[in-house]
Amino acid sequence: MSDTSQISGTTAREIAASIERSVREGGLAPGTALPSVRELSRALGLSPVTIVAALRELRQRGIVLTRERRRTIVNPRPPLPPALAPASLPRGTRDLANGLPDPRLLPRGRAALRSLALPTESYPDEGTLPALVGEARRQFAEAGVAADDICVVSGALDGVERVLGAHLLAGDGVLVEDPGYPAVFDLLRAMGLVPIPVPLDDRGMQPKALASALRSGARALVLTPRGQNPTGAALDAHRAKAIRELLRRAPDLLVIEDDHQGPVSGVRGESVIAARRRWAVVRSVAKSLGPDLRVAFVTCDAETLARVAGRFAFGPGWVSYILQRAVLELLRSSQVRGQLTRATGAYAERREALLAALAEHGISATGRSGFNVWVPVADEGVVAAALLQSGWAVAPGARFRIATLPAVRITTATLLPEEARRFARDLARVLRASPRPRAA
Repeated sequence: MSDTSQISGTTAREIAASIERSVREGGLAPGTALPSVRELSRALGLSPVTIVAALRELRQRGIVLTRERRRTIVNPRPPLPPALAPASLPRGTRDLANGLPDPRLLPRGRAALRSLALPTESYPDEGTLPALVGEARRQFAEAGVAADDICVVSGALDGVERVLGAHLLAGDGVLVEDPGYPAVFDLLRAMGLVPIPVPLDDRGMQPKALASALRSGARALVLTPRGQNPTGAALDAHRAKAIRELLRRAPDLLVIEDDHQGPVSGVRGESVIAARRRWAVVRSVAKSLGPDLRVAFVTCDAETLARVAGRFAFGPGWVSYILQRAVLELLRSSQVRGQLTRATGAYAERREALLAALAEHGISATGRSGFNVWVPVADEGVVAAALLQSGWAVAPGARFRIATLPAVRITTATLLPEEARRFARDLARVLRASPRPRAA
């Protein structure tokens, strides 16, 4: 019989709260099997209906998973804050694990912001600054997306969540890139949605795998057209066309493009949403203008936009006009545009320098765009630990994977070409002492 000592309560809500508390405090570790409904009912002296209701609430919030003909387990990736702060890196360690832009390449827009008016005296007449809409349309047009209507939200992930929430219900399946962005996986599970992994290569989701996944009955698809995290994948025209043709088989599928990096990813934008009934494209400014500018643009079909904008109006109401005006002034500034052009070139040079250095040592890697390079390895934990001893911090791939094989993610945003050669030598030495990765 399973241990029921950490679970208590006399109502479904109290039982759910006790399980959540145990998960948050570490008493129930990720992957732990919970007692059966019958065991909990007997131990707590409650009806099985009450136990089922408690587990349903936890499933809808992504804290537990119930697999067919198996017991309920604690979600291996529970959407709860960790009990412990992340360990700090040893002094002198070169951080290639954070996935962030280079702070030195972010625009210095003091001149553009010096005359910025701060409208703090009253509520705005409109949720979105009209002048910013024009700039946002130009942002979307760069990727071939006609943005008739636009909503401003608080970051790319906020936009993705709001679009999903406009149409999906707990239990619905969502096709996602694998490997992919961990925050998207966590978000889906927190919403009670089911991530369905689709493998990708350096040009995005693999068409054959996507064709198979479309038969799963998924209600939505979330993809990154360029600057994909963690692999650096980016759609080209041929792959975008192939995906568009496949998606015609699922006319009711909600398709969301998370174009969070935009042009700073270093490649031309491609889109797959043409002529779809339900679609959305999200464009953030965090990676180009600065992470603290929590502003993202969402354009989508009319029905989805009405739902997203309407719900936003009854919640936050609007994104701060101070932030909106700051973004507007930065996007209008010729000085900032020049800085972004130089930053885009620098990111591409650094990423390509590492790929070239790795190739000299026969190390396979992907990184067609953006800030990250993905290197398949046999044991990502061993490789990451060995590199840390050599003064390099990289991200083990486990956080980014659902069904794909082990790898490490290397953030190249701050990695200078001369450092890339030294890093490649150190990685080659580590890999020589490690088993070879299995073939995909």
